[in-house]
Amino acid sequence: MSNQSVQTVSTSNDKIKVVLAVVAAIAGVVGFFYLAGQPSLVRVAALVGGLLISVAIAYTSSNGRDFLNFAKEAVRETKKVVWPTRKEATQITAIVFAFVLVMAVFLWGTDKILEFLLYDVILGIRK
Repeated sequence: MSNQSVQTVSTSNDKIKVVLAVVAAIAGVVGFFYLAGQPSLVRVAALVGGLLISVAIAYTSSNGRDFLNFAKEAVRETKKVVWPTRKEATQITAIVFAFVLVMAVFLWGTDKILEFLLYDVILGIRK
């Protein structure tokens, strides 16, 4: 038995729907900037309206449904993440800053030692 997955080939109808969804999203963004002289509520309504129409059109295609299901799964997985507490985040940040400081001092010291060796000891061009 084979474990290969089977992919369905999208029809040209689905491709047209995806293109229309992209056009609707772009129209919403363009409308937002085109209506620059209008009140903010009108501009935001144009943007949100274009995006909602885009999502509605995309959901009617198989590719769009697959993408939206993927987005839902991504949000669901993000909710499963165990985020560090404030104390843990502060401790980790302090460790990173301390490491950066130690590395900066180390690299500065290495640079000064090499500068002394090359210019003063080997080349003798420092006064």
